[in-house]
Order: sequence, then structure tokens, then C-alpha cells
Amino acid sequence: MTLRFYDTASAEVRNFVPLVPGKVSLYYCGATVQGMPHVGHIRSAIAFDQLTRWLQYSGFRVTVVRNVTDIDDKILAKSAASFEPDFEDEDGSVREEEWWALAYRYEQEFLKAYDTLGVSRPTYEPRATGHIPEMHALIQELVDRGHAYPALDGSGDVYFDVRSWSKYGSLTRQSIDDMQGATDADPRGKRDPRDFALWKGHKEGEPTTASWVSPWGAGRPGWHLECSAMVTKYLGTEFDIHGGGLDLRFPHHENEMAQSQAAGHSFANFWMHNGMVTYEGEKMSKSVGNTVSPAEMLELAPPRVVRYYLGQAHYRSILDYRPTSLQEAAAAVERIDGFIAKAGAKLGWTSGPAKLQEQPSTEWLQIFAAAMDDDLNVPQALAALHDAVRTGNTALANGEDLTAQAALHSVLVMTGVLGLDAVQMPEATQGKEHSALTELVEAQLEARAEARANKDWARSDAIRDTLKAAGVIVEDGPDGATWSLQRD
Repeated sequence: MTLRFYDTASAEVRNFVPLVPGKVSLYYCGATVQGMPHVGHIRSAIAFDQLTRWLQYSGFRVTVVRNVTDIDDKILAKSAASFEPDFEDEDGSVREEEWWALAYRYEQEFLKAYDTLGVSRPTYEPRATGHIPEMHALIQELVDRGHAYPALDGSGDVYFDVRSWSKYGSLTRQSIDDMQGATDADPRGKRDPRDFALWKGHKEGEPTTASWVSPWGAGRPGWHLECSAMVTKYLGTEFDIHGGGLDLRFPHHENEMAQSQAAGHSFANFWMHNGMVTYEGEKMSKSVGNTVSPAEMLELAPPRVVRYYLGQAHYRSILDYRPTSLQEAAAAVERIDGFIAKAGAKLGWTSGPAKLQEQPSTEWLQIFAAAMDDDLNVPQALAALHDAVRTGNTALANGEDLTAQAALHSVLVMTGVLGLDAVQMPEATQGKEHSALTELVEAQLEARAEARANKDWARSDAIRDTLKAAGVIVEDGPDGATWSLQRD
């Protein structure tokens, strides 16, 4: 099947052909590091991580750029108005935290969340503050082309003239006259309330460290300009895919596309947007109290379970969180892990997935590939994965080793593509510790088998419960009991 993705700009699913054969250039919007990551940030990162992994599995060399917005109105406001308890001195007085220190601290929290949930590091992760010269060059190009102008009130702001670009509004299919005014700067300096800021002149009360010298006066970049400058530096004026959350379509991506194309750049060939996360059908809102953060999810479930939950829906659909969501995801992950552990133990593989890569393709992998090629249809891909698990378990129970082997190979390939491949074969754990653990568990299983033979069910159950409390899961089958370690 041909690789196909939904393109927001054309509002249709189109065949994907990279601009450079064998290579894919992908930019997706990262964090504005004003606070802790929320679930929408992480869902977006997992969606584009799945896309990256699938493109790599399909044989493409993928260059991924994910930006960090480390200068922004909200970052400055939070630094000026709120202080974390961790930043109180010993005498109880509040110690001021510089805006750049706050931004860096939260940037580390995002990286920790990405790493914990298995999101691969991008090829480049540029910070906005490191690309001021590129932003100046882009602004000047827009001014020279007649698409930007300095503020009429002499504030030092520079605005993009939305009416100078006939295609403005095309990404979100809106008419300029139907749009509300841009709220990113004082409208008194604008020709049109909808014009948006490319450069923001330094204002009284703002820290001097948050401004840079420019041809238009000291100031800092506008949010939308930052991404255009960074993506152009690392991927060029034309690249394959621009991604981000659905909430970024307007005004952020609309403005990005307009200013870049007005500067003469072809810009993104595809625009891909992931859907939002809701709470029992309602939009998450701190004021309502119906939010759940990645940190809270990780307190309730292991990282792979959280990743499974956040990555299980089609990337363009709404993902609805319910109190039972993580329990359901945990059950699904446990079924996968249980099969891998049992199949690996019975079939005697000791080298893990590397050896299994020599195995031929299967019907499950063909269905999985067709689903992923069809606009990254992860729900159908997961259906193929769980079908392989069910068939594999049946094959193990019936002694059909060849079928079980094919299922195991397929499951390991699919979990690898989806970033759920943290499970290792039991035999892959080496060292004296594993040998000692194996001897101890096997001794307990022999004692349990003896108790079952004597119909001492109370002792049999007690041994099983003791092992479970220690993190050892026992499963009974036609060939006797097998065991595996409970995964974090």
C-alpha cells in the first residue's frame, strides 16, 4: 500500500512522496517551557514519535526537529509573578528566579517526561533564543517584500501585514474579515487589528536580559516567527512535514505558513495535526478541575502503560480519558508481555529481537504495515498486534511452535515500531543475579507442583501469592507452570 497522510492544508489524505528520495524532513512544535508538561504536549510527542519510527522502519532516513520556545510572554509573566516553593531561601524569603532559569528548569521537566515515555530524542532540538540573527534576517526579508512594517506608534514592534498576503487564512480556511484581532501586541501600532507581531519592542518593566538589539530597536521575537526561522535553518525553505497539536492550527501555524511563504519559502509539503485529550467527554480545564497530568498518570501506571494509552487512538482523533483508562491499557500491555515471556521461555531464544529479525514477514505484519501506511492508523495496527498475541498463545497451548515463533517475531517487530518494546526475553538477562533468581523461583515452582500433586491447594496458592508479592507472575499451562517478572 502507498504511504498516505492527511494534509491539513488541503483537507485530504494524500500520497506521501518525500522531497528527497529516501529521506524525510519532519518539524513538530515542542514546548513553550513556562510550566510542567501537560497531557496534550505528551500525546503530540508520542504521535510524532510513532510517525518517525514508522518512517524509519519503512526505510527512510528521518531528520526530526522539535523546537523549544524559551522566550515568551507567558514565561516572562510567570517568572515575574510566581515563585516555586523550591526557590525559597532558608530564612523563608522568596528568591527571584530569572526567566531564563525558569525556562531551562521546565525544559528539563519536558525532557524527563519524553524520555520516561520512550519518545526518541529529535535530531535537533533548537531553542528560540539561540536563533535571533536568523529571525532578524527573516523580518528584514518580509519588510523588503512589503509584507511587514514597523509599528505606527514607535513602540519598536514589527508586524506582519495580513492583508498583504492573499493566501492568509488558507490553512484553516478562514476569511480575514471573520477573524478576531491578534492579541499579541497593542493594536494601536497596527494597520489592521489582525496583524501579528514579528518583533516586540522592549517594554518598561520587562527584564533587560529578555531583549536583543535589532534594526528596529531592542526587543524580542514574536512566537510565530521563532518556528519559521528555526525550521528554515535546519530543514531548509521547503521540507516534508510540519506537525503539532490541533490547537496550534490557528493562529500559530496559520501565521507561520503565511510569513514563510510571503518570504518566498515553499515551506511544509504536509501539515499534520494530532487531536486533543478530553476528560470524560469534556475539555480539560484547571478551573473546572478535570485535568490529569502526565506526572499523575505515571503515579497510577508504569511508563509503558501510559505510553500505550496516549498512543492507542488515531492521532487525529480525540483521546478521551476516564478513570478506568489506565487500567484498560495495563491489561492490554500485560497480555502482550505475558505472551512474549511465555513464548520466549518455551521456544528457547536467547538473543532477543535481533535473531528474530531474520524471520520472514507474516500476515500480521502485512496488516500492521497497511494500517500504518494508511495515515498512521494505530488502532488497526494494534488490532493486528493483539491478534498475533491471541494466536500465539493458542499456538503455545497446542504445541504449535512454528506458529508461536511467527507470532512472537511479529509482536516484537510491532511493539518496536510503536515504542512498546521495553520487554526483554527472560533469557536475555545475564549475570549471577539472574541465575540465582532462576534457581530460587524454579525451586518454589517445584514445591508448588508437589503441593498440587498432593492436592494441597492452600500451600499451592500460598506459594503463588508469595511469588506474586515478590514480582514474579506464575501462569499454569498444559506443559506445567511458567514464570515471568512483573514489568514496571
